[in-house]
Amino acid sequence: MENEGKLYLVSTPIGNLEDITLRALNVLRSVDLIAAEDTRHTRQLLTHFDIHTRLESFHAFNEHRKTEGLIAQIRGGLKVASVSDAGTPSIADPGFFLVREAVRNGIVPEVIPGVSALTFAATASALPVDKFAFFGFPPVKSGRRRKFFEAIREEGKTVFFFESPHRIAKTLPELAEIVGGDAQVAVIREATKLHEEILRGSAAELAAAAAGRQWRGEFVIGVHPSGAAETEEESGE
Repeated sequence: MENEGKLYLVSTPIGNLEDITLRALNVLRSVDLIAAEDTRHTRQLLTHFDIHTRLESFHAFNEHRKTEGLIAQIRGGLKVASVSDAGTPSIADPGFFLVREAVRNGIVPEVIPGVSALTFAATASALPVDKFAFFGFPPVKSGRRRKFFEAIREEGKTVFFFESPHRIAKTLPELAEIVGGDAQVAVIREATKLHEEILRGSAAELAAAAAGRQWRGEFVIGVHPSGAAETEEESGE
C-alpha cells in the first residue's frame, strides 16, 4: 500500500562521512521524518549530503516518552528513520526500545546496515573474534567496576567495551590488575577519524604506556583474558 508507514534503523558514520552507504542516503532522503539522537549532529551529516528531511529529537532521555508518538505516526502512514549520533542504533545507543515497541505493534523495522565502532574494533584488534562479547561502558562506581572487570576475566573469550577519555588512564591499570597483566589488549581510538590510533599489547604493557599520557577521543577496548580459549585455527583443531 502506498500510504503504509515504515520504520528504518539507519547506520551512520562514526567519523569519516564517506563511510555512509548509498542505501542509507537514499532512505534518509526519502523518509518523512528522521528521529535523531542529536539533531545538531545529524544535521551536519544531512547538510554534507544536501539532504533536507525533517528532524526530531529522539535520545536516551526522551525515547520512552516519544516512542508512542512515533509508533502512532508510522501506523498512520509516516516513514521514519531512526539514527544515533554515530554507528548503528541500539549498540550502546538509543534504538532498542523503539524497535521492541514497533515489533509489538506489528511494525517490521527495516535495518540499513553500515559502520559500527564495535565491528571496526573486532576487525582491527587482532584478537580472536570467532566468538566475542560486548559489555557496553564500565560502571563508574569502584565496586561495580571491579565486578565488571572480574566478569571479563571469567568470560573465556574476547570482550569489547567502550570507554571515556576521562577514565581510560584508570581503566588500563585496572585491566592489568584484575583481568591479568598477561591479558592481550587492543585500544582503538578515534576509529575512522583523522587521529585514528590502535594500540596492541599485554594489559601490563598498555597500563605502563597509559601513565602520564593525555588521552583524547572515543575508545573501544578489546580484551582477550589470559587462559581464554584459542581459536580452532590457533589450537590446530
